[in-house]
Amino acid sequence: MFTSRLRFLTAGESHGPSLTGVLEGMPAGVPLDEARIRQQLQRRQHGYGSGGRMAIETDHAHITGGVMAGHTTGGPISLILDNRDFESWKDRDIKPMTVPRPGHADLTGAVKYGYRELRLSLERASARETAMRVAVGAACRALLAEFGVELGGYVTRIGTIDCADEEPQLDEHRLRARFVAAEGNDVRAAQASSYAAMREEIEAAIEARDTLGGVVEVAAIGVPPGLGSYVQADRRLDARLAGAMLSVPAAKGVEIGAGFATTLRRGTSAQDELRLDGDHIVRSTNRAGGIEGGISNGAPIVLRVAIKPIATTLTSQQSVDLATGEAAQTRYERSDFCQVPRAVPIAEAMLAIVLADALCEKLGGDSLAEMRPRFDALRQLRLEDLQMDAVPWRFGFEA
Repeated sequence: MFTSRLRFLTAGESHGPSLTGVLEGMPAGVPLDEARIRQQLQRRQHGYGSGGRMAIETDHAHITGGVMAGHTTGGPISLILDNRDFESWKDRDIKPMTVPRPGHADLTGAVKYGYRELRLSLERASARETAMRVAVGAACRALLAEFGVELGGYVTRIGTIDCADEEPQLDEHRLRARFVAAEGNDVRAAQASSYAAMREEIEAAIEARDTLGGVVEVAAIGVPPGLGSYVQADRRLDARLAGAMLSVPAAKGVEIGAGFATTLRRGTSAQDELRLDGDHIVRSTNRAGGIEGGISNGAPIVLRVAIKPIATTLTSQQSVDLATGEAAQTRYERSDFCQVPRAVPIAEAMLAIVLADALCEKLGGDSLAEMRPRFDALRQLRLEDLQMDAVPWRFGFEA
């Protein structure tokens, strides 16, 4: 999904025995082991406002195919991640669930698949599935790292507490500093000055028996220019990234670069002007977020993802009992109070999957050894790589 050269699928239910993932198209020779994947899975488990499920699980993805002697083979990578909470459910008589929760897939899943039990929707639509996406994303991060591409993310808003930049960041050193800072606190705030206020906002939502949303920002440094294309709609890098981000449960909006802020500006203040620095073409701003015309432009790729308040709330909401046809109140299902900090590694994983796919598409090759010289030969933003003829010409189409 959202890919052309790399493909991945996940399977499994939230309270089933395990999650399964298959990643196809990964070139041979990429260093990969379970420890590298576990590091990303552990990041997904931590964040202030998380619910009781994370106290139960100790996520560890077992590699069962596609990796031998610590390196990818070129075959499909298969992963299994056990659900420890399955032990509490496997011999239990499940109480019927007939009251759909607003904002969840309970009702829409029943309409689509004809379920007579709403939990069938819940089990697959649950964000538990994203644990496997993070595992798949870790494999893609390993490939990107071989070509100097770095990924990271942080929280820019929780509830009404906002610390987002007016302009998307261009400075790679500042981005790296934010990646590090975010991992040093449990709300993944990029700015230390916002940490206490964000935590208080979550605490207030918990006390009110409610949930809270926010915004995460993810970025990729070192992405070469030329990934993606404008020749077809489904090859545009920004479209592929937006689709991938919106596939994350609870994601309701995506901005690339300055995003909606550019609608408040005139055109001359919304672009990234070009200038020469020696023989290199550079920009002083990154309002495009590293993508122009559906193609990466060499600047950091910067995206923001709006995460809505989670649909499951301790305070009941008005609904309808589908079994009786009468008005009813929703019943609480264990969940997070604020999933925004934990959404950061998930969004990073989706960014990694799309960028790894676009890089494989650009370079071709079945192994890392084949890809390296092709990467070194990529055109850069240098005058010598962009020689223009500067002579008149005609389209030449027949009328």
